[in-house]
Amino acid sequence: MKNKRISIRDYGIHIGTLHTGELNSITDVKGVEVGHVTLQNGDMQTGVTAIIPHEGNIFKDKLIAQSHVINGFGKTIGTIQLDELGTLETPIILTNTLSIGACSEGLVEYILSQNPQIGRDTGTVNPVVAECNDMYLNDIRAGFVKKEHVRMAIANSTVD
Repeated sequence: MKNKRISIRDYGIHIGTLHTGELNSITDVKGVEVGHVTLQNGDMQTGVTAIIPHEGNIFKDKLIAQSHVINGFGKTIGTIQLDELGTLETPIILTNTLSIGACSEGLVEYILSQNPQIGRDTGTVNPVVAECNDMYLNDIRAGFVKKEHVRMAIANSTVD
């Protein structure tokens, strides 16, 4: 049995007007899954997280979406087009700062494998990848995250 996470609500503090779901997680939203790959060995302490927004073909069944910049320091791929068109057409991938390029390549390969019409009979695809600097845990220059880790994180996705 997993240990129960303690949340701010356990101390009687409630933010907002909506009630939390059973897991107090984005996966409480029907169809949303999260998967990850953790790379852990010595100086390698990093990974990839995939947020799958629904169970269907995300490219064909796009979602209304928008991004919001909090401090302007993070690196992202795809948020300008996301804001311009207002639609999300891929899973959202999170990784370390210097791995957003590899993850973008991996995400594009994944979506192309699911949608052979992209770039032939229809437009291109807008991958959405964001980062967090993990250099205090990880040798960020070593390039441990590879594009195949994106597919692994997607394959590992669950609602737990």
